[in-house]
Amino acid sequence: MGVKFKTLNTLLITKVIGFLLLLEGFLMSFSILVSFIFETPEFSFSVLFDGKHDMMALIISVFITLVSGGFLVYLSRNPKVRTISRRDGYVIVTLAWVVMVTFGTLPYVFSGFFESYTDAFFESMSGFTTTGASTIDDFDMLPRGVLFWRAMTHWIGGMGIIVLSVAILPMLGIGGNLLFSAEVTGPVTDKLHPRIKETAKRLWLAYVGLTIACGFALWFSGMSPFDAICHALGTISTGGFSTKTSSAIYFSPLIQYVLIFFMLISSISFSRLILLFRFKLKSFAKNEELRAYLVIIIAAVVIISTILLINGYYDRNVEKTFRDTLFQVVSIITTTGYVSHDYLTWTSSAWFVLFILMFIGGCAGSTAGGVKVVRILLLLRNCKLELKKQIHHNAVLPIRYNGSAIPQSTIYNILAFFFFYLLIFVSGTVCLSLLNVDFETSIGATISCLSNVGPAIGAVGPTTNFGVIPDLGKIVLCFVMLLGRLELFTVLIIFNRSFWTK
Repeated sequence: MGVKFKTLNTLLITKVIGFLLLLEGFLMSFSILVSFIFETPEFSFSVLFDGKHDMMALIISVFITLVSGGFLVYLSRNPKVRTISRRDGYVIVTLAWVVMVTFGTLPYVFSGFFESYTDAFFESMSGFTTTGASTIDDFDMLPRGVLFWRAMTHWIGGMGIIVLSVAILPMLGIGGNLLFSAEVTGPVTDKLHPRIKETAKRLWLAYVGLTIACGFALWFSGMSPFDAICHALGTISTGGFSTKTSSAIYFSPLIQYVLIFFMLISSISFSRLILLFRFKLKSFAKNEELRAYLVIIIAAVVIISTILLINGYYDRNVEKTFRDTLFQVVSIITTTGYVSHDYLTWTSSAWFVLFILMFIGGCAGSTAGGVKVVRILLLLRNCKLELKKQIHHNAVLPIRYNGSAIPQSTIYNILAFFFFYLLIFVSGTVCLSLLNVDFETSIGATISCLSNVGPAIGAVGPTTNFGVIPDLGKIVLCFVMLLGRLELFTVLIIFNRSFWTK
C-alpha cells in the first residue's frame, strides 16, 4: 500500500508570501529615500548609474520585490479555503523567512559591495534573524542606503515578520493564530488580548514606540541622526549591525550607557513591558524570569569585573572596567552583539563567562535569542524536583512558575528543545571542523549563529568577521541562524516524514 501525502493549501500560502513580499518591498523603499537624502544632496540622474552610489541598486531591488509580490497575490487571488491549518502555518512561517531573506539580498547583490552571492545571502539571513554576524571588513565603504537596509532587516525580523502580518492578515480574510504561535519565541506566550490580531498590534506598537524613544535618546546623546536611526533599529531588535566598523567602541561612554539601557529593555518580554507602560508595577516585578535574568546579569558583571580588576586590566580604572563589562555582558546575553571592547584580550576565564551567556540568551517573548531564561529556570527546577522524587517516590510535586503549576507536557517540550539545541550546536561545530575551520572558531561561530548573537570567539571574535568561514560553512550557518530564530521546532518539523503523510 503506497504512502498517501497530505496536500497543502498552496493558494493561501502563495497569497500570504506575496503579501509579505509587498510589505518587504514597501519597507525596502525607505532605503531609496535615505540614499537620496544622505548620498545625493545635489541630485542628478547620472548618480543613478554611478557605481559609488546605491540608488539604482535599491530601485531595481524594490521593483523586483514589489512585482514578485504583486504577481503572487494576483496568482492566488481566489483561494477556496481561507483558514490556515497548523501544517500550513509551519510551512508559511519557514517559507516566509527564506523568501524574505532571499529578496533581502537584492540590494547587496546589485550594489556590488559583496564579494559573492553567498556573502550577500549570509548578510541578509544574519540581518533578518537579528544575528548581526557580518562578512564585511569595513562598513565605512558601504553607502548609506545599503547601511540603512541592513539595519531595517534587523528591525523587520526583530519582532517578527509573521507577528506584523498577523496584525494585517485579517484584512485579507485570513486567520493568523497559528502563524503567531509558530513564530513568537519562548515556551509560553502571554496574550495581551483574547484576539491574536490585537495582541500582535499592541506588541508592534510597543516595538515602534521603543524604537522611536531609542533613536531620540541616541541622537540627544551625540549620535548623528543617521547613526541614531540605524542603531535604534538594531538595538530594539537586539540585532547589532552597526554603521561603524569598530561598533560601539567608536561612540562616547554616554552613548554606550544609552545602548546598554535599551538593549536590556528589548531583551525583556514585550508583554511584560506593556504592563510596565500601563504602570502595573507589581505584575511586572513579580515575574520570576525577569528576576532570574537580572540576577544572572548582575552576577556575570560582578564576576568579570572582579577578574579584570584583580588582573590589572584598564590600570584598575573602576568606571571603565564596570562600563565595558556591563556593556559586553548585556550585549551578549541580550544577543545584540554590539562591541565596546575586544573581550578576547581579557583573561580566558572572563570571556568564558560571556560564552556561557551566549547559550542563555534573554527572556521569552522578547527579540533576544538563546535558550531563554525561563527554559533554564524550569530545567533547574525540574532537576531539583527529580532529586526530591528519589526520596519521596509517591509524592505529587508539580513545578511552579509565577505561582502556577506547569503542565508536564511543557517540561517535556523544554527538555526536547534543550536536547535539539545541544545536538544542533554539536552538529554545526562538527560541520565547520570538517571544512578545516579551527575548533575554537567552529564552536564560537555555531553558538553565535544558533543563539543569534553575532560576535563570538576564535577567528570570528568581536573585532573580526565571518569572512574567514568558507562558503559551504556560511550556508550551514545560515541554516543554523534560521533554526535559532524560529525556535528549532518550527523548521525541524517540516523535515519530519509524518508531517507530510496522512
